[in-house]
Formats: sequence, structure tokens, C-alpha cells
Amino acid sequence: MIEAVLTNVDGRPLSKRGLDTRRRLLGAAEHVFLENSYHEASISKITSTAGVAMGTFYLYFVGKKEIFTELVLDLNSRVRHYVNEAAMQGETRVEQELLGFRAFFRFMGEHPALYRVIRQAESAAPEALYEHYRRFSEGYVENLRRAMAAGEIAEADPEMLAWVLMAAAELIGMRTVVWPNGGQISDRDFDGLAIIIKRTLGA
Repeated sequence: MIEAVLTNVDGRPLSKRGLDTRRRLLGAAEHVFLENSYHEASISKITSTAGVAMGTFYLYFVGKKEIFTELVLDLNSRVRHYVNEAAMQGETRVEQELLGFRAFFRFMGEHPALYRVIRQAESAAPEALYEHYRRFSEGYVENLRRAMAAGEIAEADPEMLAWVLMAAAELIGMRTVVWPNGGQISDRDFDGLAIIIKRTLGA
């Protein structure tokens, strides 16, 4: 698989220093969009948080919507990697599913901007929101399809099942991690969810 080469707005590949600056701007954007609505957030707040000059921003991003869209996709890439790394430690699909859910909730507790940014994307960057869910579901569907073929879980529409489980992760995360403001799901809540996940999978 060939990795995309990151460039500046002029299309020139970024140096290591440029990559570090771009990453710092994205980290600042994550903080700013967590603390402010899309409309309240500003490029000046992002550059101030990142500790770079305003003009530096425009070397890497055209404007606020572009960095917001990039932040959605960056968070998507990071959470998918985090979840997949954890899930791979399981030997069965059920174990992988539970480890993946645990990892998702843990990531959410460590990156509270995830939900706020995704919610804001509904109106600020709907195309990025669609891409977020598309990327998340793509590999998920294939993993569930393989588990069905192996007889590990019950036969069902793998795409519908993937979206049902994604919806559960997102809403249960809001209910047990984001809204209580504790940063993590309790063992009691997770044990209750695990029973429902196993039943949903037919395992």
C-alpha cells in the first residue's frame, strides 16, 4: 500500500519540520474545536494555541473548513488504528469486538474532541462526516463477513450489522463516557454492553 505524501498548499512535499508544524496545527485545532463551536473557532485561536504565526497556517491549510475537515479525517485515522490494534489481540471475533469497543471508549475518553467534532461536522463539513463513517465501516464489514464465513458469529447482513455496532459504540460512549464526564466506561456498564454485543452477534 502506497502512503500519500503530505504537501503544503502549493503541492510541495513537506519536510520533517513541515510535518511537525502541520501536526502541531492539527493538535491545536483539536483543542480549539473542543472548546469552541465551529463558528466561534478561528484561525487566530488555532495558531495562537499552536504557537505559530498566522501566516504559517496558510502554508498548510487554505482555511478553517479545510483544517476542520482534515481534523475529522485525522481523528478517524487515529481511532481506527487504535481500535484495530486492540482488537487484533483477540482470538475470536467476539473477543475482538469487545476489545475493540473497550479501545474505542478509551480513545474517546482521551480525545473528547472526537464526539464534538463529529457532531459539528454534520453541518460544517457533511462530506467529511460521510467519509468518517465510510472509512470506519469499510474494514468492519469485511471482518464481520469473514467471521460469518468461519461460523464464529450468526449469519446476517454484514453491512447492516457493522452500522448497528457502530451506532451502539457511539451512543453508548456518549451515555457512559462523554456525558458523565468521567472519561471511562464503568465495568458494570461494559459488562452489560458485552452481553448485548454477544447476543447481537449471535455468539
